[in-house]
Amino acid sequence: MQKWYQIFQRNTGLSPYVWVVFYILPFYFIFRSSSTYEVVSGIVMIVVFFVCYVLSFVSRGWLIYFWTTLQIVISIAMTLLFGYVYFSLFIAFFIGNLQHRAGFMVLYTIHLMSTIVSVNLEFVSRNPVFISQLPFVLITLLAVILLPVTTYNRNRSDKLQGQLEDANKRISELVKLEERQRIARDLHDTLGQKLSLIGLKSDLAGKLVRKDPGRALSEINDVRQTARSALKEVREMVTQMRGTSLEEELFRVRQILKAAEIEFTLEGDPKLENTSLLTENVLSMCVKEAVTNIVKHSRATACTLSVEPGPTDLVIRVRDNGIGMAGDGVCFRGNGLRGMKERLEFVNGSLDIRTEGGVLVTIRVPNTFSPPQTEAGL
Repeated sequence: MQKWYQIFQRNTGLSPYVWVVFYILPFYFIFRSSSTYEVVSGIVMIVVFFVCYVLSFVSRGWLIYFWTTLQIVISIAMTLLFGYVYFSLFIAFFIGNLQHRAGFMVLYTIHLMSTIVSVNLEFVSRNPVFISQLPFVLITLLAVILLPVTTYNRNRSDKLQGQLEDANKRISELVKLEERQRIARDLHDTLGQKLSLIGLKSDLAGKLVRKDPGRALSEINDVRQTARSALKEVREMVTQMRGTSLEEELFRVRQILKAAEIEFTLEGDPKLENTSLLTENVLSMCVKEAVTNIVKHSRATACTLSVEPGPTDLVIRVRDNGIGMAGDGVCFRGNGLRGMKERLEFVNGSLDIRTEGGVLVTIRVPNTFSPPQTEAGL
């Protein structure tokens, strides 16, 4: 449940100043009455309604339904006595923010039926004040029907989205933990035994260096071979941990776009033969970020990724048919886009973003990565 003073700004889409009209309007209706008793009773009901409205937000458990029921009773009384039906709007917005499904259904049904009955009674009694505001009454009835359902579904969708993001973060952390454990196991299996063997043979060679120099030299040679073997295995392990290839990343891209109901088209061969492992890993991360932006922001229905290898450069273009971006040219204000630009600069690459019936992201990298040049003689 949101705080009572946030409900109108965040869930109705209306400015808080618009709701001031609904705060003041009931006083106009009750002061039209000529009876002092009716004026006093109307003011009391207005004050009690807003007190109950605030209490319904700050309360927990059954008290929420108690205060809401009092609001419904006051809304009926204001409709029948003064022809003021607009308290039902406040109740409709509040009911839409209930999180308990059964409570929402019960209060929604009670509020809808009570509003319809009270409006029909006013029509039967032919209250001139009520008849004069007929178009607004019909709009209010429509709001009482639709707003609680719309607000409830939006809040539920936001909650599920938050849970999904939390689950994704949890999965990401578990993946990192599993990767650390895998690396630890690989290091232990790769280096543990060989380092222990090197230590034992070094101790043995130290003891034999005076007694049997020939055997000591043989043990030293074994230590050298074992160390080289360990170094080779470590290099192979690091190569396996180099990151994600573009072909592997495109498999995940297909899954993400399919889940988002976005048609994916691949042009070109994702198997990169003339690109360094580091550059390919950077490309995979940039493609992942570009596709994530399409899913989150573009409202696109189609995405095309083209791989265009050249004699010196490799060009990857990611295009969508969505709503585009504000302004043309390159925009690096977001953390994701800025991160893509920085990664590509590290491998002497470039990034260009344009709005052309959607967004076109052009990634350009050299086929062979050349590290920064060092000063001569160093």
